[in-house]
Amino acid sequence: MKRNSRWWLAHGASALLAAVVLSSCVDEKIVYRDGPNFVAPPASAANFIGYSDEAAKKTVCGACHATQQAKWATTGHAKAWSTLEANAGKAALCEGCHTVSANGNAATGSVGWTATSDKRYHDVQCESCHGAGLTHVSGPARGQMLPSALAAKNLTNGCGECHSGTHHPFVEEWSKSRHATSYTRPVWNGATATAPLVPLGPNPGCQSCHIGQTILKAWGVNTNYVEKDKATKLADTPFGVTCIVCHDPHGSSNPNQLRFPVTSSDPEQNLCVKCHNRRGNPDFTGNRDTPHAAHGPLVFGTAGWWPPGVNFEETQSSHGAGKNPTLCATCHVQNYSVSDAGGKFQVQVVGHRFLPTPCVDGNKNPTDNQDCAITARSFKSCADASCHSHTEASARTALETAEADIEFLAATLQVMLNSPLVPASQKLPAAAGKVTSARGAAYNIALASSAGAAAHNPFLVKALLRASMVQVNKEYGVALPPGITPRMLAPYDTRVMPTRPLVVGGDSN
Repeated sequence: MKRNSRWWLAHGASALLAAVVLSSCVDEKIVYRDGPNFVAPPASAANFIGYSDEAAKKTVCGACHATQQAKWATTGHAKAWSTLEANAGKAALCEGCHTVSANGNAATGSVGWTATSDKRYHDVQCESCHGAGLTHVSGPARGQMLPSALAAKNLTNGCGECHSGTHHPFVEEWSKSRHATSYTRPVWNGATATAPLVPLGPNPGCQSCHIGQTILKAWGVNTNYVEKDKATKLADTPFGVTCIVCHDPHGSSNPNQLRFPVTSSDPEQNLCVKCHNRRGNPDFTGNRDTPHAAHGPLVFGTAGWWPPGVNFEETQSSHGAGKNPTLCATCHVQNYSVSDAGGKFQVQVVGHRFLPTPCVDGNKNPTDNQDCAITARSFKSCADASCHSHTEASARTALETAEADIEFLAATLQVMLNSPLVPASQKLPAAAGKVTSARGAAYNIALASSAGAAAHNPFLVKALLRASMVQVNKEYGVALPPGITPRMLAPYDTRVMPTRPLVVGGDSN
């Protein structure tokens, strides 16, 4: 078969091109190199590299750390600059916290944005916490860029360098909270500067709610940070419930970058209840009849010792999810503006002391000393939550009434338990490891006396105490207080005892 000259011309050219291409692929003098994915930063930026594409929110770091960048892009940090620009009160002094600068990391002086005013340093990017990235991207094998998990206003790195001040005093408030000092409260076994931190007692899990490093580990957070492996000795750097314990710096699907939602009724998924969910029910296997951080079970209506055959109705608190979707956070994390001591300036209260009814000064600003009468406390959160007739006075009255009822019922039940008709073998320490009605009733008294019980679920607490009275009467034959019959105590969660006041132990309620 003959080919015409055009066929040879076309295919000959293709063959020649293929030969050239093939020869270039194996020519050792021709090497393909991937060009840099960012423009070299100005020398004055001190090795901070910032964005490779500011408009698309593409950081240089994100070229490799794509997952972290995708999460970060959804956070307020990723739009920090536009947020500032949209604020009528913006000022130059604000810019260091809305850009990549020395704030939040170990750098000092003028770096990044404050040194160059280059838009590549807009927003709070990876380097804001991790530090200058040029050395790392030039040779990743040289080591990780670890941020600090500590939080304090006077530190030269960490969240406190920006999240402080009258504008948003998160760290100042947090530093006065029990979260900040939680790592100091576990009882250590022979603690010295070099001894391992081993808690006393049968439950070594104390650390998983008291020490920040152990909390994060228990929650499956494997992110690296400076203090990660420094929580085993007092000479190390154990920390409490710092910012990164509750908030994921890289971002999350929850509001405010929370690691877990505050709206969940699942104790294992609700951020607060993951720790405030200890010994909500008695553990008869040991020798302890007391609750410990049973706040979640109280709100959810699952706490306490329920006597045999008792089935309470509507035991979930009115503070539960149905009427209060943000649960603990509604009362414990309040955000509002008040006047300063001189009454001239607005000061922001951001709720990070986690006080539901704080002692306040004349301007409604929470005071350092929180030991005050109930009349000096603010019930703003209760009124602002569209409950209690929108007034602080009605909320205060409701709490005082609940506390009085619970105090009366608990004292009455204690008098019954003190009766000689209740055998010593039914009480601790003789009853250690045994299930007894006396131990269950004692647990309910302790639950009723725990901090916040009257607010978290007064209906359930009163129901538990009434049902315990009936059980102690039935099992041990201890008489009910004068004028009270079992029928008056039921249904336990809906009726208020009609025969008050009664004298119990010399005190009249």
